[in-house]
Amino acid sequence: MRETSKRDVWGREGVEQKIVHLIEEKGPRTGSEILDVLGGPGLAVWRACSVSDRLEVRSVGSRYLRLDQKVEGFARLSPSILREFMTYTVVGLAGDAEALDRRAEMILQHIRQVSESKRMLAQGIVAGLRGSLGDVWPPETRICFLIAGDIVYGMAHDVPRPEHSTGKMVKGSDMDLIVISEDGVSHDFLKELDRAIYQEKYRTLIMPALKEEIDYVVKNMERVREQLRFDTFKRMVACKILQEGELLAGSQSLFDEIKSLLVHCGVSEKLQEMEGRARRFRQRAEEYLLRTHPACVTKEDLHLFYTREESEEFE
Repeated sequence: MRETSKRDVWGREGVEQKIVHLIEEKGPRTGSEILDVLGGPGLAVWRACSVSDRLEVRSVGSRYLRLDQKVEGFARLSPSILREFMTYTVVGLAGDAEALDRRAEMILQHIRQVSESKRMLAQGIVAGLRGSLGDVWPPETRICFLIAGDIVYGMAHDVPRPEHSTGKMVKGSDMDLIVISEDGVSHDFLKELDRAIYQEKYRTLIMPALKEEIDYVVKNMERVREQLRFDTFKRMVACKILQEGELLAGSQSLFDEIKSLLVHCGVSEKLQEMEGRARRFRQRAEEYLLRTHPACVTKEDLHLFYTREESEEFE
């Protein structure tokens, strides 16, 4: 695309001018703040900001692998283009880098604080579980609790969204909790542990002061070794979560064993290759969406802009 003909090609002068006026009046804005004022399709506003010579776009945080069945090869990046624009992107006036830097740093510090707050809440929940199950907790048993998802990348957000099973509004990113026991732990205890976590999931979801979502799984090492085959989409997702997971509480030796198995079985290398493909996919998606007029983007193409799960939130 020729740099000098951006606005002529896209015909976004009206939207662009509204954004410029908004920033002149209010200072650098996030994508969400711009859409709150302008309304309209997120795709059109994102494109107007991205191709404008009068605006500068700054994204904060990082991008990381996400698996999505709707994408060929399953590999895409998180956050999605729209989520990144809405929550992690600041738009300012070209040439006013100081104001843009200040607002971007504020956004970055906020998401780091949200991530740490959610991590601390998860740690408190795990500590409470150990206390409540103390009488039945198997002695000298290796069990580890992993935290995964947005939190481990310091990218958790607190933008209200509907929880997928109940439709209740929750405070942004969920807390991905993975509980793994060594082989030999009784299924009765694991069921009791699962029941206790489910109670905490319900409590944190309905309490007005919390309204947080816990997404969790309880399994043993036999199940982990089965998932390391990496031969179905569900097993790939499980491995991806194990790869990014960080030890929240419990057995360090079991955690280290899991991480070693990911490398030994070649899963870590496969996931690194998938992340490389995801980054190339993201570049192609952005190029396509920038050169295609929004009116010509089909409903099926919107998976390039946001995930299937996010469609309930953004549409």
